[in-house]
Amino acid sequence: MSTATADGAATPGRASSSPPAHRPSAKKRKSLMGTRPWLAAVFLLPALVLLGALVVYPIAYSVYRSFFDASGNGFVGLDNYQEMFSDDATKTAIKNNVIWLILAPTVSTALGLIFAVLTERIRWATAFKLVVFMPMAISMLAAGIIFRLVYEQDPDKGVANAMWVGVHDSFSESPPFPGAHPRPTAGLTEASNGSFTTKDAVRAGDPASLPLVAAKRGDISGAQDAKAAKAEPGKVTGTVWFDFTRGGGGEQGTIDKGEKAMADLKIEAVKDGKVVARTKSAADGTYTLPAKAEGAQLRLPAWNFSEPYNGVDWLGPSLVTPAIIGAYVWIWAGFAMVLIAAGLAGVPRELMEAARMDGANEWQVFRRITVPMLAPVLSVVVVTLMINVMKIFDLVYIIAPGPSQDDANVLALQLFQSSFGTDVNQGLGSAIAVLLLLLVLPVMFINIRRIRRESRR
Repeated sequence: MSTATADGAATPGRASSSPPAHRPSAKKRKSLMGTRPWLAAVFLLPALVLLGALVVYPIAYSVYRSFFDASGNGFVGLDNYQEMFSDDATKTAIKNNVIWLILAPTVSTALGLIFAVLTERIRWATAFKLVVFMPMAISMLAAGIIFRLVYEQDPDKGVANAMWVGVHDSFSESPPFPGAHPRPTAGLTEASNGSFTTKDAVRAGDPASLPLVAAKRGDISGAQDAKAAKAEPGKVTGTVWFDFTRGGGGEQGTIDKGEKAMADLKIEAVKDGKVVARTKSAADGTYTLPAKAEGAQLRLPAWNFSEPYNGVDWLGPSLVTPAIIGAYVWIWAGFAMVLIAAGLAGVPRELMEAARMDGANEWQVFRRITVPMLAPVLSVVVVTLMINVMKIFDLVYIIAPGPSQDDANVLALQLFQSSFGTDVNQGLGSAIAVLLLLLVLPVMFINIRRIRRESRR
């Protein structure tokens, strides 16, 4: 033991007489943030009040309201839930939500991953990322209006069909005169398939005229004036023209001055039901068939007068949901790309270089190193998009036209229509809201578990 001398030095053998240092009691300890718990609660109270008013109360009231009828006065128990699962509209909405849940996050994340990886290899990566991310700055309402026009059926208005029809017409001919047909007195009979055949057989040296009417003005504008065909020995000749004189006048079945030729019409010579010769009308409307057409009947195939290819019915019952998902991907692929690019910046380059030095190709590096290293980021993107997709409403409501809206129905839209539509039943709408909440909860729990797991690392 030691003791302290008068000058403060310690001497061995004697106990110190100074009192022990004072320690504050546990009751007076402050919280981790340096404040007392009640003070922290005071600052949190406004946020808790807002959370209760805007989240907790609506959820509790929706559950309560789902057990009452449309008027809100009669208790019906689980009848609203039974009606919900027996209603065809709700079944379609659930099926479409499953399609959305599978396709939209997957495609958006895959495109974001591809964009993020490929933009590392180009100099103008920043400009590309800006263009891809730009749709995120557009509201869902504006995006819906844009894609409603993009998917317009008329190729002159809809960009999608304009491109589709352009590609189609590059590989196949378009009918020259949609809707045209002969006069009833022109000596041609119409078949069930829409073709027209002469009643009498044609003879070589005797030109056969084929007058037509009802051609569209745009199809004959700029056409040459019709020319009467000359007889050629051993050949069948004739003229196809638009038998109409502007301003009236003229004689039916006769090529009058100013009447227009109808070029590029397919003409077939038919004997005993078999086509023996084919030709097309020239720019001046004349045509020539070989000698084997002698004694045959002339036929104008239905293709000449059929409507031109008008593209794909993007907003029809079968394609409306994939079309709207395409609009969603256009908006959210940029979001996925930005998050994945941020995660890609943290991937150690040494691993990639080592794999390349060991003989791995770019696909193997991407599949075995890049994707596994980005797994946490990819899970964040997928889960975020899944939660977002479950609540999709505005795109479907704006893009889907009236006849196809039932086929494109989703739960959020069905909730709106049941609660505020023409046949209002807020009890059923509340039941759909509860179902939507229950479907979102598992995704939320997965997200919370992921956050906690990453916080422990």
